[in-house]
Amino acid sequence: MAGMRPVALFTALLLCGQPEYVFADEAVERGAYLVTAAGCLTCHTDTENDGEPWAGGHALETPYGVYYSPNITPDIATGIGSWSETDFVRALQEGSAPDGKHYYPAFPYPSYAGITEQDAADMFAYMQSVEPVTQENRPHELKWYIPGRWSMGIWKRLFSPWEYPQSATGDELTQRGAYLVRHLGHCGECHTPRDIFGALKTDLELAGSPKASAGGGAPNITPDREDGIGTWSEEELIFFLELGMYPDGDFAGGAMTAVVDEHTALLTDQDRLAIARYLQQIKPD
Repeated sequence: MAGMRPVALFTALLLCGQPEYVFADEAVERGAYLVTAAGCLTCHTDTENDGEPWAGGHALETPYGVYYSPNITPDIATGIGSWSETDFVRALQEGSAPDGKHYYPAFPYPSYAGITEQDAADMFAYMQSVEPVTQENRPHELKWYIPGRWSMGIWKRLFSPWEYPQSATGDELTQRGAYLVRHLGHCGECHTPRDIFGALKTDLELAGSPKASAGGGAPNITPDREDGIGTWSEEELIFFLELGMYPDGDFAGGAMTAVVDEHTALLTDQDRLAIARYLQQIKPD
């Protein structure tokens, strides 16, 4: 296709189907696990309306309006089928589309910025293996005062990636837990309060968010003994991550149901242990 004009090249790609990517089975398998650890399916599937997996359309209601997740299947016309691995990694780590436009941080790239390049590459390998679905992305429905995407360039310079005043310390297992909680699992996006600009108050990591916030009232999951999970044992934490059951026998509801069923319940025992260890050593708030 050397020498072809851009329009002709794009037409040829549409006629030929998606680009031929060849990935090692190990990369695809590892990417499948990482995508699960990141909870991508939950946000990128419109389960409320029986949507196709990964095809987007899930509504995320926030104080700034409603954001709709995009199609991330390898469909050329409406998904990410024309993306390169570099495009995918840059989207995760920098919050930028292949054409350079900025994403709104409803896509949690300030957390994903901490994902390693190898993990991001393996995630791309898996996403290129899923079934393509032709489905146009639904435009966001934002409040009138929310600026356009151009303003996100300024926002990113000020706030992204998230910087935590408290370093993740401890042994290798605890460090793994920090990586899963802070970056892949992006738990703070819901469980950490935000300021008026929508930036996380990282000095209050996982201290809970008010009902009207983007987190929708996510609880305090620091080791605080009054408002948090300070009275939970390690075994109770692990049991919750696997089955969604609280120490008193009640079960998680709302958005947390999908987080458990499609995310934490599918992790390895070792990774659930790592998350529990990390949660028990962060600063109580």
